[in-house]
Amino acid sequence: MTDTAQPPYAVPEFGKDPSDPPTVPLPPVSAGADGPSGALSGLETRDLTAWFGQRKVLERVSLRMRAGEITALIGPSGCGKSTYLRILNRMHEMVRGAALAGEVLLDGEDVYAPGRRPAEVRRRIGMVFQRPNPFPAMSLYDNVISGLKLAGIRASRDERDHLVESSLRQAGLWNEVSNRLGTPGGALSGGQQQRLCIARSLAVSPEILLMDEPCSALDPTSTRRIEETIADLRHRLTIVIVTHNMQQAQRVSQSCAFFLASHDTPGRIVEAGPTAQLFTDPADPRTADYVNGRFG
Repeated sequence: MTDTAQPPYAVPEFGKDPSDPPTVPLPPVSAGADGPSGALSGLETRDLTAWFGQRKVLERVSLRMRAGEITALIGPSGCGKSTYLRILNRMHEMVRGAALAGEVLLDGEDVYAPGRRPAEVRRRIGMVFQRPNPFPAMSLYDNVISGLKLAGIRASRDERDHLVESSLRQAGLWNEVSNRLGTPGGALSGGQQQRLCIARSLAVSPEILLMDEPCSALDPTSTRRIEETIADLRHRLTIVIVTHNMQQAQRVSQSCAFFLASHDTPGRIVEAGPTAQLFTDPADPRTADYVNGRFG
């Protein structure tokens, strides 16, 4: 039966926040690897419930995404994984009629607390989407630094040069494009475009990187390169990745959460824990059925 209860509160529309951040100096390039305390940052949700209009799409989702780990979100299509990912950095509120209840804690502080600026949350919690989305007519150089303007960060030319190289190196792309930074982003291959988007996200020094099926549109070779990049980035920031590829979840993640929904119930977490445990000794038979390909 569809839940028609009113959500506790509606999320404010994106772009309506009067407290958007002023222009600020460029943070140190290494700041993305460390939270305010000097340690890698972690995320946690507590009793998170989400709606689109009157339709409840997630119910009471509690999950800890540990600092310095890669957490994989798995489950069939339509169970709320991508919605959950977008809630983590306040992109859920970009959808008209979206609402939520519960808490999203970044280093123990609720990112939806009154007075928290959405733009600042999105700087600290970056996002890489399913399909590469570089600005096709913009140069590789300008693609990487484009996030600075959106985040209200100013930088000198020397700082921008250093940031472009550092971000492309972290994304595993520098050696392939260092001699053609002026060429358009649309001229790259699909796998290179996705790594360019990763570099663009890294340029604003996030503490968390969210990745929504980043390899689903890529060939096996490009997928391998992206997975190598993800593994390397783990030592610098915390990563949460949605994937339908069970082998990928096993290869890249240390923790895993299995989401499930049905036609009359919203998405919930069936089981979460160390990736090896979920794949070899799951506690719930539904988890075993899913990871072994019996449904989904």
